[in-house]
Amino acid sequence: MRRRRPVEAVSEASQKRRKAGVPIETEADQAAMADAPWAEIREKFQTALALSRVELHKNPEKEPYKSKYSARALLEEVKALLGPAPEDEDERPQADDSLGAGEHALGLPAELVEAEGPVAQGAMRRAVIEFHLGVNHIDTEELSAGEEHLVKCLRLLRKYRLSHDCVSLYIQAQNNLGILWSEREEIETAQAYLESSEALYNQYMKEIGSPPLDPTEHFLPEEEKLPEQERSKRFEKVYTHNLYYLAQVYQHMEMFEKAAHYCHSTLKRQLEHNAYHPMEWAINAATLSQFYINKQCFMEARHCLSAANVIFGQIGKIRTTEDTTEAEGDVPELYHQRKGEIARCWIKYCLTLMQNAQLSMQDNIGELDLDKQSELRALRKKELDEEESVRKKAVQFGTGELCDAISAVEEKVSYLRPLDFEEARELFLTGQHYVFEAKEFFQIDGYVTDHIEVVQDHSALFKVLAFFETDMERRCKMHKRRIAMLEPLIVDLNPQYYLLVNRQIQFEIAHAYYDMMDLKVAIADKLRDPDSHIVKKINNLNKSALKYYQLFLDSLRDPNKVFPEHIGEDVLRPAMLAKFRVARLYGKIITADPKKELENLATSLEHYKFIVDYCEKHPEAAQEIEVELELSKEMIGLKDWF
Repeated sequence: MRRRRPVEAVSEASQKRRKAGVPIETEADQAAMADAPWAEIREKFQTALALSRVELHKNPEKEPYKSKYSARALLEEVKALLGPAPEDEDERPQADDSLGAGEHALGLPAELVEAEGPVAQGAMRRAVIEFHLGVNHIDTEELSAGEEHLVKCLRLLRKYRLSHDCVSLYIQAQNNLGILWSEREEIETAQAYLESSEALYNQYMKEIGSPPLDPTEHFLPEEEKLPEQERSKRFEKVYTHNLYYLAQVYQHMEMFEKAAHYCHSTLKRQLEHNAYHPMEWAINAATLSQFYINKQCFMEARHCLSAANVIFGQIGKIRTTEDTTEAEGDVPELYHQRKGEIARCWIKYCLTLMQNAQLSMQDNIGELDLDKQSELRALRKKELDEEESVRKKAVQFGTGELCDAISAVEEKVSYLRPLDFEEARELFLTGQHYVFEAKEFFQIDGYVTDHIEVVQDHSALFKVLAFFETDMERRCKMHKRRIAMLEPLIVDLNPQYYLLVNRQIQFEIAHAYYDMMDLKVAIADKLRDPDSHIVKKINNLNKSALKYYQLFLDSLRDPNKVFPEHIGEDVLRPAMLAKFRVARLYGKIITADPKKELENLATSLEHYKFIVDYCEKHPEAAQEIEVELELSKEMIGLKDWF
């Protein structure tokens, strides 16, 4: 429960100060006006703020920082009019000022000292100017000068940092120092500042709780001071920024769980306080979904993506606020790019959920295991009961109509692993819808790598859908669709510039032909007397698979066309798999010519022998292909039979 300082205590303190002849705030204002015209100071400050907000592109092209420099000049004038800071004991530089915060930088509690009297009022106003000078220098890429001003701001406010008048400014100064040190890649220093801000916010809300003064109010007349509701809104926004920066720092430090937690908290608070850019919010929510996907938390991932869709749909429909940037909806290219990026996150969701189901239900040769399928069906009800009641509440974005809109999107897509073809097909169709949406922006002309990745994901969706299909002919058609979308990419790509991508596609096409050949062989085995057309089809598929596996293996050769004695770790497993499958493919060629059959078997054995010999020379390779190595040894052991 929030504790507020009793009003009586403040009044009593003020009365004591009056009796002692010490002026309070109103009298301090009068004293300030005696030294310099207070109206002039206020006007210069407000003009400086207005100039600071001018966007860079509105300045002359050769003077992008013109408005910033004009604002700086006015701030320096205000600083001079305010006069020098008094050499109070607490304002003198100390050894710990380089860390900007002394003991509280470590998150220790601050003591409440009210900012009353002319010394405190003067310190606060100078601190506001130092803060804006610091931000100004950072905006013009003068980081060292910016740091110096921000540290001065903290020094001036140190003992008052928990007070109603100073806490917001103090947190903002620390936030900016956190960003500054993060840009310098001094992440631990950035973390210290930002965690200190978080601790100070929590302490203030626990011990005081009332909306604090906004820094701009130090230069406003009493009748223009902000209402409590506006103060609260601004203070909460400052804290939301703090959480956002902490999320980035934790991400940089590879503290992914913590980063996700802070990112989620930031997104929730932005919605609660209606302080967000729809485009930015949506892309951040979609990005957060990828963390949940990797953790196999598909309910949470679906909620993030559904919320991203709903909020992205607000672009151009909501009232412009101070948070809205010109990029929001005014730049069609950026709009379509972000839409494509969110679509790609949906593709990953559908694909990973389907692949996860496949791994849960396949046997040791990659086929559907009916017993595992039955076990997963039995577990589903328990999974539904637990997750719906507990986990959904923990991740929910928005309330009221917004919550209903997000739920409406969620209901169209399952978060449960598909257990049969119909369930898998629903996910496949959703994923394919987003493939088409992503390809609208990520076209081959201009976005080569992105376009290829989207096409590869589309191929992968067909591949995993084929796992759930029981009809072999339909499975063949799915692999044929994969080949039809992948082969044109090889024609368009220059292997000199896109070697790695070229290899990936060659290997994938080869594997698709390989799977089709296996399916056609299985179909032929069920026939009493396969006709010549089926035999020819099997051999053609075999030949195509061999062609693309060989293209992949040839890409590993050096400029002199020599195959490497030591294969790099990044391509070791695919290279060994390609060798193994080439060996198997030669053994599967159907021919009526005994001599040709022996030649094919000899070629097959050469490739099996390569695998065994390579693993003997490089024992570390054996663990990459344990199953294939054992089978290769068995095939070599059978050579006397031929």
